[in-house]
Amino acid sequence: MAVYTKPLSTNTRRWADLDLDFIAHPVTKDIVLKRDVEAIKRSVRNLVLTNPHERPFHPEIGSGITGILFELVSPTTAVVLQSEIRQVLTNFEPRVKLLDIRVLGDIDKNGYYVTIKFQPISTPSPVTIELFLERLR
Repeated sequence: MAVYTKPLSTNTRRWADLDLDFIAHPVTKDIVLKRDVEAIKRSVRNLVLTNPHERPFHPEIGSGITGILFELVSPTTAVVLQSEIRQVLTNFEPRVKLLDIRVLGDIDKNGYYVTIKFQPISTPSPVTIELFLERLR
Protein backbone atom coordinates (compact mmCIF):
# COMPACT_ATOMS: atom_id res chain seq x y z
CA MET A 1 0.00 0.00 0.00
CA ALA A 2 1.42 3.38 -1.04
CA VAL A 3 1.46 6.28 1.40
CA TYR A 4 1.54 9.80 0.00
CA THR A 5 2.75 12.72 2.07
CA LYS A 6 1.10 15.40 -0.07
CA PRO A 7 -1.87 15.49 -2.44
CA LEU A 8 -1.09 14.51 -6.01
CA SER A 9 -2.96 17.46 -7.51
CA THR A 10 -0.99 20.18 -5.73
CA ASN A 11 0.32 22.73 -8.17
CA THR A 12 3.59 24.40 -7.16
CA ARG A 13 3.29 27.26 -9.62
CA ARG A 14 3.75 30.73 -8.13
CA TRP A 15 2.25 34.03 -9.25
CA ALA A 16 3.34 37.61 -8.74
CA ASP A 17 1.68 40.92 -9.45
CA LEU A 18 2.52 44.56 -8.83
CA ASP A 19 1.08 46.11 -5.71
CA LEU A 20 -1.15 48.86 -7.05
CA ASP A 21 -0.52 50.94 -3.92
CA PHE A 22 3.02 51.41 -5.31
CA ILE A 23 4.69 51.06 -1.93
CA ALA A 24 8.48 51.09 -2.10
CA HIS A 25 10.42 48.17 -0.64
CA PRO A 26 12.28 49.46 2.45
CA VAL A 27 15.66 48.05 1.41
CA THR A 28 15.73 47.91 -2.39
CA LYS A 29 13.41 50.91 -2.97
CA ASP A 30 11.73 48.84 -5.69
CA ILE A 31 7.97 48.43 -6.08
CA VAL A 32 6.69 45.68 -3.79
CA LEU A 33 5.19 42.61 -5.46
CA LYS A 34 2.11 40.74 -4.30
CA ARG A 35 2.71 37.01 -4.50
CA ASP A 36 0.61 33.85 -4.77
CA VAL A 37 -2.75 34.12 -2.96
CA GLU A 38 -2.44 37.88 -2.44
CA ALA A 39 -1.85 38.37 -6.17
CA ILE A 40 -4.91 36.26 -6.99
CA LYS A 41 -7.04 38.18 -4.48
CA ARG A 42 -5.98 41.46 -6.08
CA SER A 43 -6.76 40.10 -9.53
CA VAL A 44 -10.24 38.93 -8.48
CA ARG A 45 -10.98 42.32 -6.95
CA ASN A 46 -9.74 44.14 -10.06
CA LEU A 47 -11.82 41.95 -12.39
CA VAL A 48 -14.97 42.60 -10.39
CA LEU A 49 -14.41 46.37 -10.36
CA THR A 50 -13.34 46.71 -14.01
CA ASN A 51 -15.83 47.94 -16.62
CA PRO A 52 -15.91 46.47 -20.13
CA HIS A 53 -13.78 48.51 -22.60
CA GLU A 54 -11.76 49.94 -19.69
CA ARG A 55 -8.56 48.00 -20.37
CA PRO A 56 -6.61 48.99 -23.47
CA PHE A 57 -6.38 46.21 -26.08
CA HIS A 58 -8.71 44.00 -23.99
CA PRO A 59 -12.22 45.48 -24.26
CA GLU A 60 -13.81 42.12 -23.42
CA ILE A 61 -12.45 42.08 -19.85
CA GLY A 62 -14.77 43.50 -17.22
CA SER A 63 -17.99 42.85 -15.35
CA GLY A 64 -20.08 45.95 -15.88
CA ILE A 65 -21.39 45.92 -12.33
CA THR A 66 -20.93 49.66 -11.91
CA GLY A 67 -23.89 50.21 -14.24
CA ILE A 68 -25.98 47.76 -12.24
CA LEU A 69 -25.25 49.66 -9.02
CA PHE A 70 -27.42 52.54 -10.25
CA GLU A 71 -30.49 50.28 -10.05
CA LEU A 72 -32.61 50.18 -6.91
CA VAL A 73 -31.27 48.00 -4.09
CA SER A 74 -33.37 44.84 -4.33
CA PRO A 75 -32.99 41.05 -4.23
CA THR A 76 -33.37 40.95 -8.01
CA THR A 77 -30.44 43.31 -8.49
CA ALA A 78 -28.42 41.23 -6.01
CA VAL A 79 -29.00 38.12 -8.15
CA VAL A 80 -27.92 40.02 -11.29
CA LEU A 81 -24.75 41.20 -9.51
CA GLN A 82 -24.01 37.65 -8.38
CA SER A 83 -24.44 36.38 -11.93
CA GLU A 84 -22.15 39.07 -13.39
CA ILE A 85 -19.44 38.39 -10.81
CA ARG A 86 -19.63 34.64 -11.45
CA GLN A 87 -19.42 35.17 -15.20
CA VAL A 88 -16.40 37.49 -15.14
CA LEU A 89 -14.45 35.26 -12.75
CA THR A 90 -15.28 32.10 -14.69
CA ASN A 91 -14.25 33.68 -17.98
CA PHE A 92 -11.13 35.61 -16.99
CA GLU A 93 -9.60 34.10 -13.84
CA PRO A 94 -8.46 30.52 -14.51
CA ARG A 95 -6.41 30.36 -11.29
CA VAL A 96 -9.47 30.01 -9.06
CA LYS A 97 -12.29 27.55 -8.52
CA LEU A 98 -15.37 29.46 -7.36
CA LEU A 99 -17.00 28.01 -4.26
CA ASP A 100 -19.58 30.64 -3.30
CA ILE A 101 -20.68 34.19 -4.10
CA ARG A 102 -23.02 35.98 -1.71
CA VAL A 103 -24.54 39.38 -2.38
CA LEU A 104 -26.50 41.15 0.34
CA GLY A 105 -28.15 44.51 -0.32
CA ASP A 106 -28.00 47.32 2.25
CA ILE A 107 -30.79 49.81 1.60
CA ASP A 108 -29.54 52.32 4.19
CA LYS A 109 -26.05 52.56 2.66
CA ASN A 110 -27.40 52.14 -0.89
CA GLY A 111 -24.93 49.38 -1.78
CA TYR A 112 -24.18 45.68 -1.61
CA TYR A 113 -21.98 43.54 0.59
CA VAL A 114 -20.31 40.94 -1.61
CA THR A 115 -18.51 37.87 -0.27
CA ILE A 116 -16.56 35.80 -2.79
CA LYS A 117 -15.23 32.44 -1.64
CA PHE A 118 -12.85 30.59 -3.93
CA GLN A 119 -10.05 28.07 -3.91
CA PRO A 120 -6.82 28.93 -5.73
CA ILE A 121 -5.64 26.00 -7.82
CA SER A 122 -2.25 26.09 -6.09
CA THR A 123 -3.51 25.81 -2.49
CA PRO A 124 -5.92 23.44 -0.77
CA SER A 125 -7.46 26.07 1.52
CA PRO A 126 -10.31 28.37 0.46
CA VAL A 127 -9.92 32.15 0.37
CA THR A 128 -12.63 34.71 1.09
CA ILE A 129 -12.83 38.29 -0.20
CA GLU A 130 -15.34 40.79 1.14
CA LEU A 131 -16.27 43.94 -0.79
CA PHE A 132 -18.81 46.70 -0.36
CA LEU A 133 -20.08 47.85 -3.73
CA GLU A 134 -21.68 51.27 -3.95
CA ARG A 135 -22.33 53.58 -6.84
CA LEU A 136 -19.95 56.45 -7.41
CA ARG A 137 -20.57 59.57 -9.42
